[in-house]
Amino acid sequence: MQKKAPFTIVTKTAALSGAAHGQRAKCIQRLIRLDMPVPHTVALGFDVVHKIANGTAFDLTELLAGFGADPLVSVRPSPEYQEWGGPSTVLDVGMNDALLVSLSEAIGSEAARSIYLRFIVSFAVDVARLDPELFDDVDNSREGLLSALDIYQEEMDEPFPQDPAEQLATVLRSMARAWEGPSARLLRQSRGAPVDAGLGLVVQRMALGLGAPESGSGVIQFVSSETGHPQITGRYLSQSQGREALAKPAQALYLERDTRGLSLEEVCPEGFAELQALSDILRTGLREEMQIEFALDAGKLSVLDAVKVPRAPRAAVRIAVSLAESGVITKEDALLRIEPRALPELLHRQVDMAAPRDVIARGMAASPGAATGVLVFSAAAAQAAAAQDTPCILVRPETAPEDIRGMHAAAAVMTQKGGMTSHAAVIARGLGKPCIVGTSGAAIDVKAKQMTLPGGRVFAAGDTVTLDGTAGECLAGEVPLIEPSLDGSFRTLMAWADQARDIGIRVNADTPADAEVARRFDADGIGLCRTEHMFFDEDRLTVMHEMIFAETAEARAAALERLLPMQRADFGSLFEIMRGKPVCIRLFDPPLHEFLPTSREGVFGLAEALDLSVSTVSQRIEALSEYNPMLGMRGVRLGIAMPEIYDMQARAIFEATLDASLRGAIITPEIMLPLVSARREVELIKSNIDAVAAAVRTERGVRFNYRLGVMVETPRAALKAGEIAEITDFLSFGTNDLTQMTYGLSRDDAGRFMGSYVQQGVFSEDPFHTLDADGVGELLNIAADRGRATRSDLTLSICGEHGGDPDSIDFCRKARFTYVSCSPFRVPVARMAAAHLALTDVPMEKKPRRFNILGRVLRSGS
Repeated sequence: MQKKAPFTIVTKTAALSGAAHGQRAKCIQRLIRLDMPVPHTVALGFDVVHKIANGTAFDLTELLAGFGADPLVSVRPSPEYQEWGGPSTVLDVGMNDALLVSLSEAIGSEAARSIYLRFIVSFAVDVARLDPELFDDVDNSREGLLSALDIYQEEMDEPFPQDPAEQLATVLRSMARAWEGPSARLLRQSRGAPVDAGLGLVVQRMALGLGAPESGSGVIQFVSSETGHPQITGRYLSQSQGREALAKPAQALYLERDTRGLSLEEVCPEGFAELQALSDILRTGLREEMQIEFALDAGKLSVLDAVKVPRAPRAAVRIAVSLAESGVITKEDALLRIEPRALPELLHRQVDMAAPRDVIARGMAASPGAATGVLVFSAAAAQAAAAQDTPCILVRPETAPEDIRGMHAAAAVMTQKGGMTSHAAVIARGLGKPCIVGTSGAAIDVKAKQMTLPGGRVFAAGDTVTLDGTAGECLAGEVPLIEPSLDGSFRTLMAWADQARDIGIRVNADTPADAEVARRFDADGIGLCRTEHMFFDEDRLTVMHEMIFAETAEARAAALERLLPMQRADFGSLFEIMRGKPVCIRLFDPPLHEFLPTSREGVFGLAEALDLSVSTVSQRIEALSEYNPMLGMRGVRLGIAMPEIYDMQARAIFEATLDASLRGAIITPEIMLPLVSARREVELIKSNIDAVAAAVRTERGVRFNYRLGVMVETPRAALKAGEIAEITDFLSFGTNDLTQMTYGLSRDDAGRFMGSYVQQGVFSEDPFHTLDADGVGELLNIAADRGRATRSDLTLSICGEHGGDPDSIDFCRKARFTYVSCSPFRVPVARMAAAHLALTDVPMEKKPRRFNILGRVLRSGS
């Protein structure tokens, strides 16, 4: 004996919840509470739908009784979050031969046949899983309808069901089982749903949208999905459009006018005015801009459903700010509605979502944005293209410091190797250029100047491609792009974020151009200036080569004397741009061999420039080469072995500080020593820097202060932080190298297997993308505790690429760090993430995952 189906009639007071009946059911209840004209609706909870999927048969007589003697209903999915998707909606359940007769008398035989045919095809394809091509030649004539019924009977070996209860039971079972199938489960898991996510179902009386004088159905919204500005868009299908419009609506097409060239406002001004009024009520009552699904029956309006207006990130920002400024929501609510990781799409050009995509290569989305250009395969070719004002995409197996000038010149960068913190990724993010790394499927031949894809397609130098760094895809040809948007709404929202956050956000800026971006994004200062990037310009590189090939300390000092005014000008520009905000300058870090050529042509060119023999140049390059440069003669070790380098940089910093003070800027420069692992290293360098400071004070007759700190990149430095803190003002954790040394893992090579490691649960996340709180994080906590025990006013920060990651910022807040520092175009993301964390004060990894309209992961409350 069948059990009665447990169901809930959706009323103002019904016991409904999103966690038990799904988001759609709860939304419909909210519409009813706002006195919207919603047709009779019944909700089935997660437990009931699960039982139906497992074969439990329920008696649906009582459920259908509420819909009248001739029930005609729709069945819609209602997951906990609409973003998780669900089976297709089935309309017109209950339509049969008998109802065809009565409807024909009421609305005409052609319209009645359209409804019946639509249901037969939908039931056959979506429920019975028949091939849709079987019905391609069926038309809306009486013979066509009979043909559709015959096709169903022939394929199913039984007549088309006529009992509404049987139809509904079959539809419910089909939708329930579709939800619990493996494909649907994997799809919703990819969208952030848990494995055991439940599905509710909503059964609603059909509003046919048929009958004189004006009837139809559609959707409407009153703001633009692209910009968030007021704009009326939607789709309205009038009865007069006939069977084609009823059976095959263009579901994704937004039109202001119907096929007669008339808008809804023109054909039914009363219904349009009522929709406008209802939209205002929904905006206030649901605190959201809603897209309304509606039907008109002889001019009478029914609201079938309402969902949040789909929106691009720029529209989301404008809508949130508008709602807050009009008092509908608070500023805090507005902030929490904008996912930090969606902000890069406002800061860079993006590929138009509606544009066709011919994807030729995929990799890691290392730096967001999009650019179109011709392929080039060397830094020199990129510079040559830029000189001719030709946008180009630089493609390399991997990049090295010698490619930086080419990266500056290129519109975007793509590498075959590398991960999220590889050289190409870090530099591209700093430059604000789109970048894809780890495109292992594409074979790059630099000598042949071509790229071969797995399917055999070949792209050569000069071919036009579009690189989508946001999606991690390279597209063939020129694809339409959308320009970035930093309007008043964006700046208003970011000002609110700054009021809410409780941790500083600085920027990694190596050049005046980076500093200008930092000012535009309102960073709190510069947390990392990597001075070595200042030496790759052509005029400076020549002097660097002279310094490297100098035989004595005096000769090195002479070459460095020529670099001094250049460095002084660099630092002076940074101080001027930052206008009194703190600037932390890391002294020279990389091994010297990175400034030397690796190609035969480069060696010949250098020998000619220095008037040396090729053998002398080759021998010097070989002498400077190391088996493991990352752990070799670099950082503070180079500063101790060749103290003139750091002496020159310290003098340039101090002289630039005094020059800035003459212009009214109050500067206390911060000098950071790289790759420290022992207190004694700091003592040696500090002694030299103090001597330079004393000399500059004497020469200028002006007193000034500076702050000295250490970039903690080695595990030993973290463990010895208490000793190091005794003679420093701050510790800034270089989490890129610290992660490499803690794991014994190269960030440039990890991309080859990192995806597999994360997928198999070896790592929960890529540790170069999100800070490893359990391992590397423990070192940070140990260092913080030991450092503060020695010096209570010690400033703590991170300045690796983790500084722009919301989860890593969460860790730093809880560890009571003073600030984080990240690449320029990640500053807005970090500011917004810090605001979210301060407002919720809940670890982000503990929140249920959700998705925005672009399919990217959101967090609860966003």
